[in-house]
Amino acid sequence: MSYIRKNIGRILKSNAYPGRGIVVGKSSDGKKAMLAYFIMGRSENSRNRVFAAYGEEIRTEPFDPAKVADPSLIIYSPIKAVGRNVIVTNGDQTDTIEASLKSGHCFRHALKTRTFEPDAPNFTPRISAVLHFGKTAADFSYEMSVLKSGDGKGKHCNRYFFEYEPVSGTGHFLHTYQKDGNPLPAFSGEPELVRIPNELSAFAEEIWENLNVDNKISLVCRAYELKTGKCEQLIFNKYAR
Repeated sequence: MSYIRKNIGRILKSNAYPGRGIVVGKSSDGKKAMLAYFIMGRSENSRNRVFAAYGEEIRTEPFDPAKVADPSLIIYSPIKAVGRNVIVTNGDQTDTIEASLKSGHCFRHALKTRTFEPDAPNFTPRISAVLHFGKTAADFSYEMSVLKSGDGKGKHCNRYFFEYEPVSGTGHFLHTYQKDGNPLPAFSGEPELVRIPNELSAFAEEIWENLNVDNKISLVCRAYELKTGKCEQLIFNKYAR
C-alpha cells in the first residue's frame, strides 16, 4: 500500500466524471475532523438538484420540481447525525445506517442489509462513511464502505469496509465511478489517500473548483472542532434558488 497523499484537486481535474464522492479526514493541525460530499450528474434529472441544510441534516432537493422525472435515486439525505456519529452516504442507505445506530447496532450491520443501486447497466456503488466522535479529541475515528456489483450483471454484491485511525493532514476519498463511460465503470480498490488542509474554505474550494464544470452539481463541506464539537459548514450549489 502506498502512503503517498495525493492532491484531491489534481485527482478531480483529471477525471470528468467521478460521480458522487465522499472525503473524510483530519486537518493538518490535528484540531478538526473534515468532511466533504459532492454530487455530479449527466442527465437532466440528475442535474436538477441542490443541497439544503436542515439543522445537522443535509438533503438533496429538486431545483425545479416540475422537471423531476424519477426521484427514487436522486432525492435523499446524504448527511445525518445520530448521537456522536455523523453519517454521510450517496443514497437512502443513510436512513438504514441511522436506524441501525439508533437500535444499538453498527455501520457494518446496516450495510450488510443493502446492495448497490438498481440502475442497470451501471449498478452504481453505494458509498458510505460514518464519523465517530468520543468524549475527547483523541476519540475521533471513521469508517467507510462501498457496496458494488460483484459480477457486472447485478446478481451478486461485494461489500468492502475500511476503518481508519485519523492522521493529521490526511484524508480518504471514495467515489462511485472510476471515470466517465457507458456503462460507467465502478470505483475499484481502496479509498484514495489525499491531503487535508487546515482551513475549511481551502478544502471546499479545491474540490469545487476542480470538479468538471459541466457535470458538477452540489458540494457540502464541514469542519468539526474536535475539542469543542463546533461545526463549520459550506455549501456550493451550481443552481442557486
